[in-house]
Amino acid sequence: ENIAEILELAGYVVSMAENGKKGVDAALKQKPDLIICDIMMPELDGFGVLNIMQRNPDLKLIPFIFLTAKADAGDFRKGMGVGADDYITKPFSPTDLLHSIDVRLKKTAQLKLVSKGMEGVTQLIRITQGETALESFVEGKKIERYKRKQIIYSEGNHPIWLFYILKGKVKIFVSNTDGKELVVTLCRAGDFFGYSSLLEGSVYKDRAAALEDTELAVVSKQEFENLMRSNYEISQKFIKLLAKNITAKEQQLINLAYDSLRKKVADALIRLRDKFKENEDETFTIKISRENLASVAGTATESLIRTLTDFKNEKLIDIQSGSITILDSSKLKKMLN
Repeated sequence: ENIAEILELAGYVVSMAENGKKGVDAALKQKPDLIICDIMMPELDGFGVLNIMQRNPDLKLIPFIFLTAKADAGDFRKGMGVGADDYITKPFSPTDLLHSIDVRLKKTAQLKLVSKGMEGVTQLIRITQGETALESFVEGKKIERYKRKQIIYSEGNHPIWLFYILKGKVKIFVSNTDGKELVVTLCRAGDFFGYSSLLEGSVYKDRAAALEDTELAVVSKQEFENLMRSNYEISQKFIKLLAKNITAKEQQLINLAYDSLRKKVADALIRLRDKFKENEDETFTIKISRENLASVAGTATESLIRTLTDFKNEKLIDIQSGSITILDSSKLKKMLN
């Protein structure tokens, strides 16, 4: 009651609860701007309250200050380790309490301003975590549409966009002086691409083209850079995506150098299945030109066609009207071992 009086005199609107369980119920109903919570309480102790809050998306971002008469260092480490923002030990002065509250509220307000000031950042965070509908991410974003085979960007150009696929498929590829292509990355709806050159601060070293009619949401370079600077979670996500791509490309180089023709084609088919199959219970079928499939496999088109014919005769795949259906993925996978 004394604490509540101090806070009310300082201009805060205060709500109290007599135990941890009632406190959680009140927090769920009122969604306060900050919570001050004792550790030793009946019904549910402070650690239990914080644990529940951390599991609830509506409460987990609310600043949380532990208040206790216990000065044990172990309690301090435990409290901060489970997500508390501050820890005040009784006895304390009103100044100490008000200063701690003021610091936490100002920090929260600054984070809200940063989030509000960067278009799409919050939506981008949520879409990468799968926490919101796609519409909330693309709302207000510039939408680009590309026809099948249309180039999205070319090597040597300076990147100005981060691309997010709303619909369709995209290939990232490189070409030699003879015009022969090698597909280094396949992208589907829900994938980002174009971030490697943005992160490196260099020109594109590859090309991107639509494998079919495709819709892209584009995020400006400036917005992407603001995002990387201001949000650790998202910067880590893109760093992991970049590391994953590097690992995949290293494995691809090994396969190109040492694998047999049959193994290269089997690997290409399995990669397509793993990337584009939407339902594990359904047979995988894809319509892809033989030239594109050859560039995924890293082989000549004529050699690819001969190998596909062999696979069809062995009943590993079926080919109808240009579409390829994988009939026996287990045998194709065995070729990769």
